[in-house]
Amino acid sequence: MNSPILQKARTYEAQYGEAIPASERPVYHLTPWVGWMNDPNGFSFYQGQYHLFYQYYPYKTVWGPMHWGHAVSHDLLRWEYLPAAMAPDMPYDKDGCFSGSAAELPDGRQLLLYTGVCKSEDLNPEGHYYDIQTQCVAVGDGVNYEKIPQNPVLTVKDLPEGYSKYDFRDPKIWQEPDGTYSAVAVARTEDKSGAVILYHSPDGFEWHFVTVLDHCRNEHGRMWECPDFFELDGRYLLLLSPQEMQARDEFHAGHATIYLVGDYDPETHTFRREDVHLADYGIDFYATQTLLAPDGRRIMTAWLQTWSDIEDKPQGAKWFGQMICPRELHLKDGRLIQAPIRELEAARTNRVYHENVSVSQPTTLEGIRGRVADLTVNVAPDGELYRSFTIKMAADGEYYTSLTYDTYTSRLTIDRSHAGSHCDFVHSRSCEVRRQDGALKLRILLDRNSIEVFANDGEQVMTVWLYTPQSADGISFSADGKVKVTAEQYDLSF
Repeated sequence: MNSPILQKARTYEAQYGEAIPASERPVYHLTPWVGWMNDPNGFSFYQGQYHLFYQYYPYKTVWGPMHWGHAVSHDLLRWEYLPAAMAPDMPYDKDGCFSGSAAELPDGRQLLLYTGVCKSEDLNPEGHYYDIQTQCVAVGDGVNYEKIPQNPVLTVKDLPEGYSKYDFRDPKIWQEPDGTYSAVAVARTEDKSGAVILYHSPDGFEWHFVTVLDHCRNEHGRMWECPDFFELDGRYLLLLSPQEMQARDEFHAGHATIYLVGDYDPETHTFRREDVHLADYGIDFYATQTLLAPDGRRIMTAWLQTWSDIEDKPQGAKWFGQMICPRELHLKDGRLIQAPIRELEAARTNRVYHENVSVSQPTTLEGIRGRVADLTVNVAPDGELYRSFTIKMAADGEYYTSLTYDTYTSRLTIDRSHAGSHCDFVHSRSCEVRRQDGALKLRILLDRNSIEVFANDGEQVMTVWLYTPQSADGISFSADGKVKVTAEQYDLSF
């Protein structure tokens, strides 16, 4: 490692990242060592540890020339920071090492496949200088990585005829059963919307075009980002993060993450899409990436943020951006089922349990409170069907974030309008949950700066960040009508 740009970043993060006390970070959600974080990259299991890289600008809590931050973990919950893995220090990536992924080579080295960005001296049709985006490779030992002399390994010459040269990025690599490698990347088609392209390599270094797996056709956003393609419970899923979504059906406007369900023929490399759904119905969830764990689980991480609300951050914060608590994925009846990784159960302590408590007016339960907790709530009618049920979390006399279920519409709504934000953007979203005559099961993960809600064992999931003062740690229950509440809470200790 002889890059002065990378060495500068490593020196900076070691000096200033170590100075951030643990009390100023979430407990089990990964944040950048210092500075800015966005997309997860290179999510992988390598040499007995989980590795998670991330889009990173160490010097400020705003987006800048992208580096790759790096952390490792044995349980996906407790993370150890490693020195930055890559910096924008070559002609083909001098303006950013954008998102990518990781795989292990036969000789035991780890390969990073990523998008290198450099600014063009030419103008695009809109009159702006455009990014030249190419796919590049770095190889290393889990700590130090070298960019190979052959870079870039994929350029616009490897795109189908007629595709735009302005957007070509985010390669996701995996190893095939025969030891060769495949990868998907996104590009922009002639209709100015996104497509997912499949590439193949015999060794991870030489790549060639195979096929276009699917097109956006301006139906689900415009440009697609962060593709991932894998088999799950006998079907195939294509995970994507579209830009410029329009609000219709279950989809909300702006940035989102969707999954396409279908079948795939590996002989003809044909993906037949059957359905499209939203992956998370909350406010802050983008840029997913998955890995196949050694025990066969498909595990997903994502950026617990979206681009629309990046200006809302605590004054004086030394870091910005965090990842979700990793989730195990399954497919049931064509829908994605998400659950917090089972490793979280080993961190549970101090169980508090209340069974069949009758609730109507705002009610608190002894021992049910806090900002770092694993809380499960089961709700059922107490007599006649109730109109609505609400949980308020991260609450005190001034602040709260609410979760409300409306039995008439079967809609679950999360609302952080009173969580302390000073910015005017979306603070509330809702989704439809399966009707069960007023019965509802909620598992809620609280960390200092986030709430993740898993409804009915992960059939729907809602994720939001919040920067409410930590002193606001109350949890209360109320109903329009009468309900029976069973609540089980664990503290989480690491």
